[in-house]
Amino acid sequence: MKQEVIPVTEIPKFQTRSEEFFPIDWYKEMLNQHPVYFHEETNTWNVFTYKHVKEVLSNYEFFSSEGPRTTIFVGSQKANESRSGVTKLTLLDPPDHRKARSLLSAAFTPRSLKNWEPRIRQIAANLVKDIEANTTVDIVEVFASPLPSYVIADLFGVPIEDRHQFKHWIDVLFQPYDKERLHELEQEKQQAAKEYFEYLYPLVVQKRSNLADDIISDLIQVNIDGEGFTDEEIVQTTMLLLGAGVETTSHAIANTFYSLLYDQPSLYQELREDMSLIPKAVEEMLRYRFHISRRDRTVEQDNDLLGVPLKKGDVVIAWMSASNLDKKMFNDPFTLDIHRSSNKKHLTFGNGPHFCLGAPLARLEMQVALEAFIQIFSGIEPASDFILEDNLTASATGQTLVRLPVKVYS
Repeated sequence: MKQEVIPVTEIPKFQTRSEEFFPIDWYKEMLNQHPVYFHEETNTWNVFTYKHVKEVLSNYEFFSSEGPRTTIFVGSQKANESRSGVTKLTLLDPPDHRKARSLLSAAFTPRSLKNWEPRIRQIAANLVKDIEANTTVDIVEVFASPLPSYVIADLFGVPIEDRHQFKHWIDVLFQPYDKERLHELEQEKQQAAKEYFEYLYPLVVQKRSNLADDIISDLIQVNIDGEGFTDEEIVQTTMLLLGAGVETTSHAIANTFYSLLYDQPSLYQELREDMSLIPKAVEEMLRYRFHISRRDRTVEQDNDLLGVPLKKGDVVIAWMSASNLDKKMFNDPFTLDIHRSSNKKHLTFGNGPHFCLGAPLARLEMQVALEAFIQIFSGIEPASDFILEDNLTASATGQTLVRLPVKVYS
């Protein structure tokens, strides 16, 4: 089924890229004045409070992941239509979702994460080693962007020389919705999906007879109640993991450095003096600086769980990033505070059956990135000529930094 894509950017109608990059004023307005908001042009209900967002994400009997409309515009529509049920994880409700997730999660065990950590640390260390001290560098180009790409290529068991091609496919497949370029975008995505499939399929076939310590080999060996993945399903599944494992993590790392430069410059030295605080810093960055995180759900049966009469078939958009700023859950929510006791309760990774499977990997990459960088460089400063508005681009994660110049000191 081809889903209608909801032009979600038309709901807030941001006037500038910078405003969308950090829509704190809009979130504040919606939380205080329109916690449940109907947007006529897109025919959607929108919720912003922690309580409502959690309800919509977790109560699948009333708010279904299955529906004819979606806010997600990633991959190729043609490729998505041909996917098997087991790889349409984000579009399923329990019990079908539970079975599909069990298959996929078998390749994402705590043991796997522990085994992957040294490899991730080595990749981060190599990238940091190539950064010249006492110069100004583009932290997006040299660190935030390549790190997740190199990590996922390594964890897939893909030859390291092909990692740049992986980044190209990701950039194309996760271009955001643009109704002015819709046909052109779909053609570009179809071509990228075709190239990706033609590259990875032979690699999967080869690994069936030559298993290794990587995600593709784990997916090959998955077997739950006699069911496993076909070669085609493995390729489709890795494409799903690309978005979760690269685009969003790169965005989060870049935003973290932006925050260290412009939100609270003293934090860098605080973390350097006590690196045990880095996990807390990561959680607060995910709560405060990851925008825009949202999910759509289709009303499964008439209800008034959100305090308004909802009808079967209505679409509800849960704005998780707004819920992370709800003062009923987070004290002084519009302030960056890594010592906040509740910061790990953020909903950036979702809630309920569809809680992000890659959350532990994303957290690990963010922590490793900060540790590798902070232990080498004594300080950082922003570049004097940096203009935020000129260094953003639209992406699946909202406005994303394409460049962030940083002065680094040994």
